[in-house]
Parts: sequence; C-alpha cells; structure tokens
Amino acid sequence: MVHQDEGSSSSVTSSPLQNFSNMPLHPHPGAGAAGAGATPPWMLRELRSDERGLCLIHLLLNCAAAASSGRLDAANAALEHIATLAAPDGDAMQRVAAAFAEALARRALRAWPGLCRALLLPRAGPTPAEVAVARRHFFDLCPFLRLAGAAANQAILEAMESEKIVHVIDLGGADATQWLELLHLLAARPEGPPHFRLTAVHEHKDLLSRTAMALTKEAERLDVPFQFNPVVSRLDALDVESLRVKTGEALAISSSLQLHRLLATDDDTPAAPTADKERRRKSSPDSSGLLSPSTSRADAFLGALWGLSPKVMVVAEQEASHNTPGLTERFVEALNYYAALFDCLEVGAARGSVERARVERWLLGEEIKNIVACDGAERRERHERLDRWAARMEGAGFGRVPLSYYALLQARRAAQGLGCDGFKVREEKGTFFLCWQERALFSVSAWRGRRFD
Repeated sequence: MVHQDEGSSSSVTSSPLQNFSNMPLHPHPGAGAAGAGATPPWMLRELRSDERGLCLIHLLLNCAAAASSGRLDAANAALEHIATLAAPDGDAMQRVAAAFAEALARRALRAWPGLCRALLLPRAGPTPAEVAVARRHFFDLCPFLRLAGAAANQAILEAMESEKIVHVIDLGGADATQWLELLHLLAARPEGPPHFRLTAVHEHKDLLSRTAMALTKEAERLDVPFQFNPVVSRLDALDVESLRVKTGEALAISSSLQLHRLLATDDDTPAAPTADKERRRKSSPDSSGLLSPSTSRADAFLGALWGLSPKVMVVAEQEASHNTPGLTERFVEALNYYAALFDCLEVGAARGSVERARVERWLLGEEIKNIVACDGAERRERHERLDRWAARMEGAGFGRVPLSYYALLQARRAAQGLGCDGFKVREEKGTFFLCWQERALFSVSAWRGRRFD
C-alpha cells in the first residue's frame, strides 16, 4: 500500500532526491565559516521544497568537509543553517538531513570528551527491544528484508531437497518471520517435512526466547519436527563450536545484514607481526592473495564457517561502500544511500506515521550516527559492496551458487504486488540486487561450502 499525505506529492517525482545520485556531490571549494554563513536564515526559510533540498545537500557536504578537517567553527555555522531547514517530521530530504546533522554534531562533540560524555551518555540509544520493533516496521514498510528472506528460503529449500535432517544457522536470529515462512515451505514438501533444527545467534536472550516460542508453536501446528538452539553471543565473539553442527545433517547458513560488523577493526588495528600474518594466511582455506595484507576477523570467521561444510550459505548485505577511512568520502556515499531509503519511506508511509518515525530514529538514524560519528572498533556499520564480499567468500573457499529463476520470478512478483513502481529486483550472474528506482540498496547472494570444478 502506498501512503501519501494529502496535498503533498511523493519525493519520487518532486524531490531533489530523485536525481540525487546524478548530482555533483562534493563540498564547495574553499567553503569555511564565512561560506557556511553566507545565506541569511530568513532567506533559507522561504526556499521552495526542491531549492531547500539542494541547499541542505550542499550544507551537509560542506559541514562534513569542515568536520573532517577539524574546522569546527565552519561545521558549527553549517549546522546552524541545517537546523533552520531540516526537520525530523518534514519531507524526505528534511528528515534525512536531520539525521545526518545529528550525526555530524555528535562527531564534532568528540573534540571535547567531557562535553561528549556529559551530553551523550544520558541519551542512550534504543533498547534491543526497540531496535527489534523498528526492524519489524522496516520489514512492513519497505520490502527489502522481506524479499531477501524469501530468496534465502527458496535457496535453502532447493539445496535441502530430499534431506531428512535440515539444520539452519541464522547469524542474526532475533526475528522469527523468515523461519515461519520456511516452516510452511518445509511442511508442504511432497516427500514430507524433514527434522528441522534452527540455531539462532543473537546477543540478547529475551529476543531469542520470543523467537523460540513463536517457531515452536507454529511447528507443532504444522506437525514439523523442530528443535531450536539459541546461542547468546555477539557475532564477533561467536565460538563456532557452540553452533553444534552434527554429522549426518544437511547444513544451511543465513546471514542477513550481519557480516559487515566483523569488519570493525580492519583499518584500525596495527599490522600483525610477520609470523602471525603468515600463520593466519596458511590457516585460510585459500591462499590466493585475495585477503592481503592479512586475514581479517571476517575472513577468519568465513573460513570457520567453510569448515562446517554447509550445502548453502545465503548472504544479504547493504550494497554500499561505508567502510572507507576518510570521513568525507564515507559521508557522501552514506548520504546518497540513506537518502534513497528515506525516499522509499516517503512513499511507503505517511509523514505522521509512528512506525516510520521509529524506523528513521531507532534503525536508520542509529546506523547513520555510527557511520558518521564513530571510528575505530565503535564503528560497526561498515557496509561494503557485493564485489568485496564475493572476494572474501571465494578467498575463504566458498563457491557461488546462482539463485534460481523461480526465486527471481517470485521476488519480482512480490515487488510488483506492492503497488509502487519504485521497488525493483535486478539479477546479475545469479545474484539479486534489491533496488529503489534504479539504485541497488541490498544484495542477496548464495554460496556453497566447497568448490566444484
């Protein structure tokens, strides 16, 4: 269902976000405190919507450039003007600008650790339950996670044909939705359902408990033999042995928007000693040089998963480049990416929607703050594009499995049934790219645990 406020038009046709990715996005040369303050606030308030959007974009870019170079007076001046134009309950550009302005302000505050601690520590982020609620709202308002889950389930179903014991490992297991759908698919198999074991990894026990209750109840109703194995752990601290993979079962692994968190120290730790790098290089299933200069935590983790010999591993990740060390480049990429997501929400939900506000504040806003305001191990939202993940997967020993044509038809049919032409599914070499308009926002790829020539 497409929601739209009376008297307003979708940003798909009226906002500068429509052509955002085609704009020359870069800070204005020589923009400083004077440049940021050149336009009087009363003039800014009288801009038309499209003019206001363009002005916000360039103010944000200049603010990011100033923050990156330590010119905090210039950053402060730009933030003053952004505050005049941005609004967390306005149009899509105003809302995304408000989120990025808060992130930039937080980054600027880090220059004064005392102020930062005093102001930011009392304002803790959303609780795990609130994040789970926001993710559920995002699932309902935008179809990307729904389409990714459906593609993953189809790949698992096809890989597990005729298997009697199926074990699925969910590396982000706080949401039962995808697995409820898989239970129905397994129950409908012509040969009858297998014994289904689900191992779900999440750092919060209460969320895992709710998932277990929902799945156990539905499995009993469908008469599917079911066992739930909760693993309370952050992904970066996961002991692979706790996954309890047994001989004789067919294994599938699913990771939805999780693996990028393992990149948190890739560009922030000192180079490992030569002997240690050589040891880790030799321990990798593949020593082709793809993983230079050293094996990262993500690469080591993928190697451990390869050692479990899964029949299929399905990976969904943000199709974005938010892992560059320089703030300005990262900021421009993130502004493009999240502008598209906020634009999608502008079409999918009314501006006064509580659900939309939760998604923008508790989910997307938190990701933006982490990308812009944090560095080092604190910066966990290090999204990378599929080509980088493909190199990692292949370097760990995985071989690509094309997602089926039937899965593509299902995904496209689901996207077309949403009542909005903006949602699209693009297929390239057996991988799905989930798009808003022409911009790919998420990728879904499938892999098998050993190479076949």
